[in-house]
Amino acid sequence: MFTRHRRVSPFRRLWLPLITASVLGYFAYHAHHGSYGLPALERMEQEIAELKERLDELRQERAALERKVSYLKPDSLDADVLDMEARASLNLLRPDEVVISFGAVQQRVQ
Repeated sequence: MFTRHRRVSPFRRLWLPLITASVLGYFAYHAHHGSYGLPALERMEQEIAELKERLDELRQERAALERKVSYLKPDSLDADVLDMEARASLNLLRPDEVVISFGAVQQRVQ
């Protein structure tokens, strides 16, 4: 009967640490360069700052629109304000009016 003895290879002890190191390296690479890595985090923070600025602008615009709407409520209705807003939004004049405009061309109501 023959018994075969194998020589112990030095790589036999290294296969588990090599696989572990390669898996950790893979995740470390993608943690830095992946779609949610450090550069992506900086881009997201920049986008957050831009969106906060846009939100502030929209809030200011909404506040201005709410002020205009408050002038048109029945309890605080002012005929001059109503007339001014209607003329500005419709861009119309009566035939007996003369207006010097520095902006858009106005049309006459017939």
